[in-house]
Amino acid sequence: MNEETMPSISEKELSEILQVRRDKLAALQQAGKDPFAITKFDVSHHSRDVLESFESLEGKDVSVAGRLMVKRVMGKASFCKLQDREGLIQCYVSRDSLGEEAYAGFKKLDIGDIVGVKGFVFRTKTGETTIHAASLTLLSKSLKPLPEKFHGLTDTDLRYRQRYVDLIVNPDVRDTFIKRSQIISEIRRFLDARGFMEVETPMLVSNAGGAAARPFETHYNALDVDVKLRISLELYLKRLIVGGLERVYEIGRVFRNEGLDTKHNPEFTLMELYQAYTDYHGMMELTEALFRHLAETVCGSAVIRYGEREIDMGKPFRRLTMIEAIREETGIDFDAVSSDEEAKAVADARGVEYEKRHKKGDIVNLFFDEFCEDKMIQPTFIMDHPIEISPLTKKKPDDPCKVERFELYINGWEMCNAYSELNDPIDQRARFAAQDALAAAGDAEANHTDEDFLNALEIGMPPTGGIGYGIDRLVMLLTDSPSIRDVLLFPTMKPENN
Repeated sequence: MNEETMPSISEKELSEILQVRRDKLAALQQAGKDPFAITKFDVSHHSRDVLESFESLEGKDVSVAGRLMVKRVMGKASFCKLQDREGLIQCYVSRDSLGEEAYAGFKKLDIGDIVGVKGFVFRTKTGETTIHAASLTLLSKSLKPLPEKFHGLTDTDLRYRQRYVDLIVNPDVRDTFIKRSQIISEIRRFLDARGFMEVETPMLVSNAGGAAARPFETHYNALDVDVKLRISLELYLKRLIVGGLERVYEIGRVFRNEGLDTKHNPEFTLMELYQAYTDYHGMMELTEALFRHLAETVCGSAVIRYGEREIDMGKPFRRLTMIEAIREETGIDFDAVSSDEEAKAVADARGVEYEKRHKKGDIVNLFFDEFCEDKMIQPTFIMDHPIEISPLTKKKPDDPCKVERFELYINGWEMCNAYSELNDPIDQRARFAAQDALAAAGDAEANHTDEDFLNALEIGMPPTGGIGYGIDRLVMLLTDSPSIRDVLLFPTMKPENN
């Protein structure tokens, strides 16, 4: 019985299988055929190349390599299938072509072994494109069996911990990460075409600002100073706008000391971009064009599916102020609420919990989170947030209680956050002071005054639009993935012994 059709096995049986594989390796090494001594194998084609180019490759020699996933031994001639990064390719292996000794070696191979095959391309009687093996080389011995083929690796926790096995036995997982790479490549292509420059900024910082989040902290021994892992890319990228680079973006990891759920991981990929001489309306235009471009190029259509939902990126994205969205869902008009006390009374009446320190703007945000966010299925820009929750954003000239900010919601998720950036250093200092006060009162997610950033603003920053995108959440949307862990190759996991 081949291992690909084995039923569940006991610990004793597994131990025997492991020993058999080690014995096979020892025998090979004793015979001077140690597969781990091989340093290279020249690959001329991948599986897809052979399958898609049969007409031009028929009868010609090719060289492929991959993991042995299927083996059917039938006397003097056998079939096997190798899996490489492109998929599966069938190989025909016969004693007459390989010779007695090499064919006997092939029959001893195990599922999971990595082999190289050289031979010519043909089609079997059933029409399957196949490589007729002239030689077969064991390149690496697999000492542990793969999960049982027909059920695969189904334990979710184990899949995330052993992603290397998950990628081997679950083709859909591999396709997700291929698409993730395509998404990031298309983002770069899109932004490069618009004159943006990709940059890199520090991950270890003395002041982790730019977002409301608790940072991870560590110590830099060489300088004997405490430092933090960045929670945002914002403040350094704005320094570059001050320096005259005008259009910059960064795609990189940020770190937030927070909980884990289906949409949050403590380290995740963020993209932020900043463009001089535009505002949040310019960021809306760019964002709508980018999301439509990604849907069309990566998914093949502006209309995508997520679960049972159909989401249309082709239509103009809806635009609503936060106040309008709350009014639509609750009938409450916060523009008519004149004080913090009145806002708290409205919250009490609707059962919305808040903290003593919260002001009207905080309660507006709590109402949106409670009653509106999960209703935003089709692409919707939510605009003009309260100033209390937007310490780095320009005020609206006609309403200083609100700021020029938007968040894009799709499928009930926040997809990005954008501002007309605050470039007034005096106003920014006052906003930092308010954040310092919140930190002193116990808010672990409050920003702190960044004197060097204020110095940069005093040098002078032009009017600027800026935006941050959660790349992992975007990949979830475009790959129909239910959890952020499904789009992170190595998600954060609780230690196994806890």
